[in-house]
Amino acid sequence: MQEQRLERGLKNRHVQLIAIGGAIGTGLFLGAGKSIHLAGPSILFAYLITGVICFFIMRALGELLLSNLNYHSFVDFVREYLGNMAAFLTGWTYWFCWISIAMADLTAVGLYIQYWLPGVPQWMPALIALVILLFMNLATVKLFGEMEFWFALIKVIAILGLIVVGIFMIIKGFSTDSGAASFTNLWSHGGMFPNGINGFILSFQMVVFAFVGIELVGLTAGETEDPKRVIPKAINNIPIRVLIFYIGALIVIMSIYPWNAIVPTESPFVQVFVAVGIAAAAGIVNFVVLTSAASACNSAIFSTSRMMYSLAKDNNAPQSLANLNARKVPSNALFFSTVVILISVVLNYVMPEGVFTLITSISTVCFIFIWGIMIISHLKYRKTRPDLAKASQFKLPLYPVANYLILLFLAFVLVVLALAEDTRVALFVTPVWFILLIVIYKMKVQRTR
Repeated sequence: MQEQRLERGLKNRHVQLIAIGGAIGTGLFLGAGKSIHLAGPSILFAYLITGVICFFIMRALGELLLSNLNYHSFVDFVREYLGNMAAFLTGWTYWFCWISIAMADLTAVGLYIQYWLPGVPQWMPALIALVILLFMNLATVKLFGEMEFWFALIKVIAILGLIVVGIFMIIKGFSTDSGAASFTNLWSHGGMFPNGINGFILSFQMVVFAFVGIELVGLTAGETEDPKRVIPKAINNIPIRVLIFYIGALIVIMSIYPWNAIVPTESPFVQVFVAVGIAAAAGIVNFVVLTSAASACNSAIFSTSRMMYSLAKDNNAPQSLANLNARKVPSNALFFSTVVILISVVLNYVMPEGVFTLITSISTVCFIFIWGIMIISHLKYRKTRPDLAKASQFKLPLYPVANYLILLFLAFVLVVLALAEDTRVALFVTPVWFILLIVIYKMKVQRTR
């Protein structure tokens, strides 16, 4: 019997836009106000530092994926270099990360629809969105790529629109209720660090969360038409995307409105568009964040199903989850992940708000673990397979200094999470998740023996 294989249906434009979508989170549209309020203009340095770290993480991921084109996802190289237990922990943790993101974003879809249809119960749009995304993911991987292409394109157009409008306002010296738009607003209201080093450090919590999902390209390797050409291109474009979409947008926003005039509870995008006189500004931004939430949920359904498929192939999940349908899509894994996402949406309405915040905080800590495991795998690969490293056309620059810098940065983010009261609890609860996984793995090994 011939081994079932995933279809390589993702084209270059799909992977490029999936990479952009992964690098631009809803946090930029809605959360930028809060992070600007916290750090002031120094938020630009926080995004620049985190962007550089994420670029190095992605270069390490790219080098590992391209060292063996039979890898379906990054869990495959974790198993090869760190062992089956590390692969089990990584796969199930990454699955949980995206389940919690789907839970957050489906809830958001319900809230954003209520902006236009206030009488509709919140659970209804969330359920409809989940069913539509499930059926579209069941069709072909190409359709998933097509959806992500258009979802990401909407985000890109919105940000480029803000930058173009903003630069025009700055050149014209456009007057707002906070004074004239000018680049001098970046440093003339208390300097670049108006809240001191403390505000700058605390902002990293939200900045890192904005980059969560950037590693999604690592799950497309097994379904990309020409991975040796497409994946390096997607990864090498990360710095320019960070400069344009994050730093460019924030420079424009803080030049039009001084950092202390930006309302932390509102989207700064809405503030800028309203200042220009676009009456439907709130509606436009609401549409963009709605597609952004739908995009994140779409990515969650894709990534959790591929992770389940990868785990099942390695006997770390039930074998039935490794089955592909006639269109080379892991349908059983898709249904399983969607049912869990659906349960989490139901739980979200039953449980108090605090539990929901806790789950998303645990997810952030787990993502830090995933990135750390990738870098440790890369260190092991370079030490044990110098032959592959020598032949590689896509090496991680500054190895091994870059590896240790990344691990230091991730440790620093964990310390920042410990400083903030609402995220501190996650650091104590997350070890319970790993202990539970280790116990399950040990039981599985015993049963196999």
